[in-house]
Amino acid sequence: MTTPTPLPGPHPPERTPVVIVGAGPAGLTVGNILRAASVDCVVLETGSREYIERRPRAGFLEEWAVRALERRGLAGRLLERAPVHTEFEFRFAGGRQRFPYTEITGHHHYVYPQPLLVTDLVREYADVRGGDIRFGVREVALHDIDGEQPSVSYVDPATGERHVLACEFVAGCDGARGVTRTVLPAGHATVARHDHGVGWLALLAEAPPSSDCVVLGVHPRGFAGHMARSPEVTRYYLEVPAGDEPANWPDDRVWSELHARLAAPGARPLTEGPLVEKRVLDMHNYVTEPMAYGRLYLAGDAAHLVAPIAAKGMNLALYDALLLADALTARLRTGDDRGLRGYSDACLRRVWHYQEFSQWLAELLHGPSSGDPFRAGAATARLRRVLGSPAAASTFAELFIGKGTDH
Repeated sequence: MTTPTPLPGPHPPERTPVVIVGAGPAGLTVGNILRAASVDCVVLETGSREYIERRPRAGFLEEWAVRALERRGLAGRLLERAPVHTEFEFRFAGGRQRFPYTEITGHHHYVYPQPLLVTDLVREYADVRGGDIRFGVREVALHDIDGEQPSVSYVDPATGERHVLACEFVAGCDGARGVTRTVLPAGHATVARHDHGVGWLALLAEAPPSSDCVVLGVHPRGFAGHMARSPEVTRYYLEVPAGDEPANWPDDRVWSELHARLAAPGARPLTEGPLVEKRVLDMHNYVTEPMAYGRLYLAGDAAHLVAPIAAKGMNLALYDALLLADALTARLRTGDDRGLRGYSDACLRRVWHYQEFSQWLAELLHGPSSGDPFRAGAATARLRRVLGSPAAASTFAELFIGKGTDH
């Protein structure tokens, strides 16, 4: 919950129009846009700069998101370095079939891991635009968020002293485990949650990709995924029981299962290499409504989580950030508060659009391994319809690429 204004510490409160809590893609995008509009702000981040620039996260960016960043001057290195993906491959029932979504929609994906985007955005915000970002802060707390004079306090890790930032607005961009989402009162916000009942073992292999595109393996033993991250590194996923532990998956077992679930006639054999990351991800989604309370506005995973099934999380975070930054700029520069008043509703339209698609795709990928013959049969029928019907393929491609709702 939000707390009263803290007692004065050894330092008088600083003043800034906006405090941004969290230096992920959402927080840094908001910060960069505010700086470009000459709106002062402070970004607070509990991790170090080195940590956030190396933290493994998603890598698929939809074309609309990249174009939006490009218009803000935030996509220079991305456009120079990011490979473009135009299709992916399903492997199921002992066969393989390409799905050319760019041919269908005219749009494509960029593959740019989140640590690279964060590195670019930190550099632009702090080094190029002179933005104020404070790394390694501790015990972040929000105060009087529902009043006219909100503030954010934190403990300086170097001195142990508490500092207070008096502000007009707070952007909560600190993710699913952050503090900002916890201050919304239970009577004000609802959290809708869906649990897929499975886990994904997320793997990072120091090995060249074994395909020139994303591979989705739909198999009775569980889903398997192959996603290129760079010419030397490949992301793999394995469906595992909910609550499973990485310790249950030694390297030999991982590679054996990947070979089995991704096997198909004519496919290149998987190139094995050291597995430098193993994490079990709980496949669940949630949505917080509304995404605002008083002077606090949530963005990204602080407001909603989409399991990595459809690669939507980072794209949703950027969408929120673009809307929020523009709304804050309008309010602080001209007094126009229409963007802030409509922020939550505008974001939630896209959030639910992506949530529904993620749930639909999850059933397609997990149904065959569910142990339920009805779910397995229905999932296989769904996949065959996507691959066999031009109308179904068009709808699926638009959802996959992020079309079908306002940008």
